Amino acid sequence: MNGEKTLAPTEKRKRDAARKGDVLRSRDLGTAVAMLAGTLWLKFAGPWLLDALVQGAGRGLSWDRRAIEQFDPGSAMIALTLSVIPPLIVLAGAVLVAVLLVQLAPSHGRWVGANALPKASRLNPLKGLARMFGAAGWIEAAKGLAKVAVLGTLAWIWARGHVPALLSLGRRAELGAALGEAWDALTGLLVLLSLGLLGIAMADWPIEWLRRTARLRMSQQEMRDEHKESDGSPERKAAQRQRARQYATGAVAKAMQQAQFVLTNPTHFAVAMAYDPLKAGAPIVLAKGRGDKALAMKDLAAELQVPTLEYPTLARSVYFTTRENQVIREELYAAVAAVLAFVFSLRRGESPPRPAIEVPLALRFDAEGRLEPAR
Repeated sequence: MNGEKTLAPTEKRKRDAARKGDVLRSRDLGTAVAMLAGTLWLKFAGPWLLDALVQGAGRGLSWDRRAIEQFDPGSAMIALTLSVIPPLIVLAGAVLVAVLLVQLAPSHGRWVGANALPKASRLNPLKGLARMFGAAGWIEAAKGLAKVAVLGTLAWIWARGHVPALLSLGRRAELGAALGEAWDALTGLLVLLSLGLLGIAMADWPIEWLRRTARLRMSQQEMRDEHKESDGSPERKAAQRQRARQYATGAVAKAMQQAQFVLTNPTHFAVAMAYDPLKAGAPIVLAKGRGDKALAMKDLAAELQVPTLEYPTLARSVYFTTRENQVIREELYAAVAAVLAFVFSLRRGESPPRPAIEVPLALRFDAEGRLEPAR
């Protein structure tokens, strides 16, 4: 059971996969966005290109005495090419930027060069057959058929309304008007096909999410190894020590020097307390913390030889009901008094048994600060 990959991937596993180039990405979305960007450019900036084509065609089809005497078709072709190159470069740039944004956005702008390198596994014919006839191959085949059906239907609808008019352009319109009408019809087709591709991409996105989630699933052993690595990593320990030093140089250090004992839970919560009848009629909470601050308080208590006692229920109760530099709730007097008596006995060199502590049911909290249900 430990080897079966049945657990959802953790955020760390997703980040590690993203660093290697395995991100949530749809090739259909890239194709749709590229085509839509190019089509929109043609729709709104296309007259620039159309004008260059019209002027080039006009020059190429206009003949005079000079053209006959100095016949130079090469110059005419060069002139036509140079006139259409600038709009085509802008078009290519718009498409390239759109594709890069779509492809890099899921990976937070991360470019993984290793994905562009050839992989020997892709040349293995057995793995190629497995991809073709496996689940992934059938999914891709179904997506291909869906794309053919959707785009074919859209093209057929467009053709029924535009092809007859386009076939009669040469008989009923001048060259400029004919090119303009053909251009509008063509961009209309491209917009229609782009929207169809975009719809396919939107349907493909959840499929790719499911496939990536299944690909990154983890086993029980992998989950344990990750937690062990995360908890014991040098980076995490260094960060904890840094935070502990920050707390140690602040108000926590001063409070810990005055503390008589510390209640813990045992690592998530810490409450430093003291009792001075000349200052207050009940024990005071000098400092409290959870997470890294609680760990820092425990480290400081060990350095200052302040007794640290693990009473989870009492520690949570004091933490959630009392602010720093305030006396504890009256309902907790008896429990804290028992702890104080135990600490004073330790200071006298005695070895008393740890007292059994009872916390009122109305003051019992879980780790999130919610009241525990009555048993």
